[in-house]
Amino acid sequence: MHYLVLVPFILQMLVILFDEYYFHLKRGLPLWERIGHPIDTLTVFACLIFVITIPYSPLMLKWYISLCVLSCLMVTKDEWVHKHVCPASEQWLHALLFVNHPIMLASVGLIWCCMTPSSAPSWVVHWIGATPHLLLFLKTQVVAISVFFLYQVIYWNFIWKEEKEQLQ
Repeated sequence: MHYLVLVPFILQMLVILFDEYYFHLKRGLPLWERIGHPIDTLTVFACLIFVITIPYSPLMLKWYISLCVLSCLMVTKDEWVHKHVCPASEQWLHALLFVNHPIMLASVGLIWCCMTPSSAPSWVVHWIGATPHLLLFLKTQVVAISVFFLYQVIYWNFIWKEEKEQLQ
């Protein structure tokens, strides 16, 4: 049953990769997206780093929730502009990401609770269990997000060239 907590991560990965390699590569990214998307990625990175470095406690949960709220707000910051540059199908994909984003961060929080079973709510520990491989999973997510962040910064800002630059 505890593997259900991984479903939002899988969904997020599949949708982001489809968005990136179908829509972004097809239309290119203007400067505001080349800067904004890595910032979005950093907010998720901050949430994950927080839970793997800070032991769970009710006080730290409040700080984690604050990071999650910031991340959820940050990923929606560009939508008022996306409506002018994205097809409806890409906007729908973004809507899936926006719905899944807080669910994924809640899953991170549930896993985090179980890393300190003595401090965690009993229902969380009972449902997920104190499974050490979930900590390894979160650490793997940190590595994957770091690689994706580097890709976003390096590819879109140093390798990719706008069409007008490619023609010259």
